[in-house]
Amino acid sequence: MNKQLQYGGLLAVGMAGIAGGFSVGGLFKRLRRPTPNQILGQVKRAFLKEAPIEGSWIEMKKSPLQKFALRTDVYYGGITRYEDGQLVQYEFLADANTGSILDICRL
Repeated sequence: MNKQLQYGGLLAVGMAGIAGGFSVGGLFKRLRRPTPNQILGQVKRAFLKEAPIEGSWIEMKKSPLQKFALRTDVYYGGITRYEDGQLVQYEFLADANTGSILDICRL
């Protein structure tokens, strides 16, 4: 009976360790900021759902942005694609901390 309790205790400790590892891993994933290339990939995937892309770019250096009382760091980027036989350019603004797209405008 003692060996069963020992194995049960080891199993419980092992399961707790695994669960703790997943929790810490999830926390680090949420705290990690997206890279400029990850943000660009996100934008490209969205545009590719509609049409092929001719070119894309993103600045690798964060820029400060203040809009009214809100301040954050952003990445500027762009996408170029053909629409109705004409080359069209889009520029986007992404939050450097979350990767959220704040604005997209057609030039």
